[in-house]
Amino acid sequence: MNWGQILEQTLTAILSPTTIAYAIAALGLAVHFGFSGLLNMGVAGFMALGAYGYAISVLTFGLPWWTGALIGLVAAAVFAVILGIPTLRLRGDYLAIATIAMAEVVRLLFLTTAFDEVTGSADGLSGYHASLRSMNPIPPGSYGFGPWTYTETGWWVRILGLIALAIATVFVWLLVRSPWGRVLKGIREDEDAVRALGKNVFSYKMQALVVGGVITAIGGIVWVMPSAVNPQSFQTSTTFFVWTALLLGGAATVFGPLLGAVIFWVVRAFLGVFLAGLGEAGILPFLSTSEAASLRDVLIGVALILIVVFRPQGILGNKKELTFAH
Repeated sequence: MNWGQILEQTLTAILSPTTIAYAIAALGLAVHFGFSGLLNMGVAGFMALGAYGYAISVLTFGLPWWTGALIGLVAAAVFAVILGIPTLRLRGDYLAIATIAMAEVVRLLFLTTAFDEVTGSADGLSGYHASLRSMNPIPPGSYGFGPWTYTETGWWVRILGLIALAIATVFVWLLVRSPWGRVLKGIREDEDAVRALGKNVFSYKMQALVVGGVITAIGGIVWVMPSAVNPQSFQTSTTFFVWTALLLGGAATVFGPLLGAVIFWVVRAFLGVFLAGLGEAGILPFLSTSEAASLRDVLIGVALILIVVFRPQGILGNKKELTFAH
């Protein structure tokens, strides 16, 4: 096996736009679940709205990329309000079922041919990068070292993604340490007690759903900045991947989602190349490229189960603050 190639592709995942996007999305999910106790299984829907709102605004209406990004965030906020009004009075499993169903409705709306001229249907959208690249201050060329060598466009997307991640992290860090954040933690622990203190629990949940949804939508925008938008990218598996990153790093933490996303995508990249290499080298001759990808996801699923059973608070989490025994 080519260990040099395996190492290079594994290390590349650390700074990939996908890793950055999932870190931001996991941070938004931390606001929902980690700090508010909202079992949101519709993460992919928020990411899709951010991505499509951005791409459609730029490609169809010719708006600047930053305006398109703002429209994507507004779309996610509106979706959060529409989703929250009928569902936030639900608890636990019922909320999870409702959110995962709504996320699938969003994906199917982008997939249907009824809006093909706007959404691109199954083909998705591409060619909306001109506005973003025109504002790139980096001179043409390749920069970096080793596996982290990228063109000026590659660095521009990564820099914007890292800036967005830094702003979102500081924002959440300040929020959870504010009185507002302490109320959310109280709702997570015992919403009846918070309601008895005179707090409007529904209002706080709605605010948390909107804030977390907007942050998650930022992740969707960063994800599609260097490539294209496709409805198949926002399937239920995307939600599960974000959940894995969150639970791995620590749900009730600010920096846990960031660490979890990096570890998740580095391990996923390593397993994908390593298992495929075992098949190509004849060590596991029955393991084709597609079967290697399937086995990789199986191993990740087993790892998630083990995390939930043996360390539900995640790597950076505090078991006294958050467990699955609530």
